[in-house]
Amino acid sequence: MTRTFCTTQWTQVLAASGEGPEAEQALSDLCAAYYDPVVAFIRRSIGDEDRARDLAHEFFARVLERHGLHGAHPQRGRFRTYLLGAVKHFLANQHASTLRAKRGAGAIHEPLAAPGDTSGGCEIADPAALLSDTTFDREWALNVLNRALGILAQDARQSGAPRLFELLRPWLTGDRPDMTQADAARELGMTEGAVRVAVHRLRRRFREAVKAEIGRTVGDPGEADAELRHLIAVLS
Repeated sequence: MTRTFCTTQWTQVLAASGEGPEAEQALSDLCAAYYDPVVAFIRRSIGDEDRARDLAHEFFARVLERHGLHGAHPQRGRFRTYLLGAVKHFLANQHASTLRAKRGAGAIHEPLAAPGDTSGGCEIADPAALLSDTTFDREWALNVLNRALGILAQDARQSGAPRLFELLRPWLTGDRPDMTQADAARELGMTEGAVRVAVHRLRRRFREAVKAEIGRTVGDPGEADAELRHLIAVLS
């Protein structure tokens, strides 16, 4: 069964920027879809699992309350990049708020920059921040794979072949199968050759589903191939 991907993720993003119940549902769906990558990024940034989940909840709560995706648009690039930037901005604000509280809220502090100095100063990249970016991208990649697997699982249920999908799924994900294809053939009442063909078709369908999921988060369909290469790289 071939699914038609007519509703793009960016369409969902733009819908989420609107008003009314449909916009609220679209925004809620987006938050749920990207929850795990955001938690992983925050956890890697601060090193505290419970605090990371608390901050992720607060981040998405603010997005939901304020419809905080108004700045997102396909012409501005990938949604993955936009969301990561929003999380970084949120964490920076949280850090600044914590520092203000420690120094004494309401106190006036003089800037360190000399008067008249409008330069940005020397900004040194934080290796930990770069590693956190990689963590976010890896979680995003796993999220894409899981969503693609979910699509194949739904197709299998609708076509009446859920057992075939479950048995052959390890050959899609790279997990070491607990059985050989010959074992799977006996379990399914198929020939080994038929199982090989089924695995080949599932792999092709899986790649299509992954690429379609990626295509939902880029402004230009031509960027999907580059994002697919990036997905493979961060999982390697």
